[in-house]
Amino acid sequence: MGDTPPESPRSETHVIEARYWASAKQAAGTDADRVEVEGPVTLADLQQRLLGLHPGARLGDVLAVCSVLVDERPVSSDDPGEVVVSPGSVVQFLPPFAGG
Repeated sequence: MGDTPPESPRSETHVIEARYWASAKQAAGTDADRVEVEGPVTLADLQQRLLGLHPGARLGDVLAVCSVLVDERPVSSDDPGEVVVSPGSVVQFLPPFAGG
C-alpha cells in the first residue's frame, strides 16, 4: 500500500534550438525551430533535419553561406560533420550582411 510502481523505461528526447537571423529567418519563414534529439548530433545532421522542416524553401542555399554559432561559440570554419551539438544547445545561423 502506498507503493508507487517504477516508471517504465522510455527513450528520453531532448531539444536543440536553431535560431535564424536576417535572410535565414526569411528563408525558413520563422525565427527559430526546435529539433528533438535523443543525444548529441553533428551540425551536418542538424542542418539536414532543419532542411526537412522547410521543404521547397531556399533555406539550404542560405544556410550554406551562414556563420554558425553553437552556444555562442563560432564554428563556421569547422567541418559540420565534426561539430557535435548537444541537447540543450542553441545554434544560431547568421547570414552575411552588407554595411559597416
